[in-house]
Amino acid sequence: MKYMDKIYDEFQIKELVLLDLINSPTLQRLKGVDQAGYFESYFPNSKLTRFEHSIGVYLLLKKYGASIEEQIAGLIHDVSHSTFSHCVDYLENTGSEKEQNHQDNVFADFVKKSDIPVILTRHGFDLNYILDDNNFPLKEKELPDLCADRIDYSLRTAINFGEIKVKDTNFILDNLKVINKNWIFKNFESAKKYANLFLKLNTKYYAGLPAGVMLKSVGNYLNHAILNNYISKDDLYTTDEIVLSKIEPHHQKDNQLQLLFDRMNNKISFTNSPENFDFDVFCKSRVVDPLCQCNGKVKRVSDIDKSWGEVIEKESKPKQYFVKFES
Repeated sequence: MKYMDKIYDEFQIKELVLLDLINSPTLQRLKGVDQAGYFESYFPNSKLTRFEHSIGVYLLLKKYGASIEEQIAGLIHDVSHSTFSHCVDYLENTGSEKEQNHQDNVFADFVKKSDIPVILTRHGFDLNYILDDNNFPLKEKELPDLCADRIDYSLRTAINFGEIKVKDTNFILDNLKVINKNWIFKNFESAKKYANLFLKLNTKYYAGLPAGVMLKSVGNYLNHAILNNYISKDDLYTTDEIVLSKIEPHHQKDNQLQLLFDRMNNKISFTNSPENFDFDVFCKSRVVDPLCQCNGKVKRVSDIDKSWGEVIEKESKPKQYFVKFES
């Protein structure tokens, strides 16, 4: 199968296990799940799906010589995301606003109940090995380290939101290599450029005020719909479009539902108002401290630029906003 990707260009995917996984209902569902949650009303033409990102993580791992097992792990790493992605963390009794980790918490159980185990077994792969992130340091690492997941979603977000061009991703990827299972930049210049890009994405998108409003208002909308039996929690594991189509007929008779819908669609102006607010919200904040080669040694950006250490300390803390909507 030939696959054309906006970052990694054209790839031939020949491994049968990967083809079967890509074509499975579990992976295909991700074509209907927005990567950012529900950002189109806030940043038009920024649509990005979990499917595109999942393929991207696999392609990045393949490009840098990861094992077939790690490529598989990268491909399936997001299958447990609900509709509207991290918005589910803003439902009552579901996730954590500060950690946005519901998808991670349910991942193993979700995969085991899906069609993935049958596919892996058919091709001779050990499910438990694939599910253990300790086996795949290129795919997954804790912040502020780099990993394939983090690299792909940041570059893909930056392109989709118009922050960089494809040529900029080429510069970053051309200066990135793998040494001893670590992502390492060839020099400080490229490492700092990427770190600054990631910081901009975090400040403007991942943990900015619009993200807080979007995440919380979508969470409130879905929560209201579930409490009133317009949808069930099982519906959250279909697609964004299916969920919205099930809720939409109830707008006319439910004024609160319509209000929540208008809020999440950015139809009502809002401000950050700590003294007078409709709700407060936390956003997980992400910042990276890449490794790079410098004078024959491997160092972090913060080892070379001491001020970056202060950025890491500040930006690693969740952001809190106090959202006030116009009457």
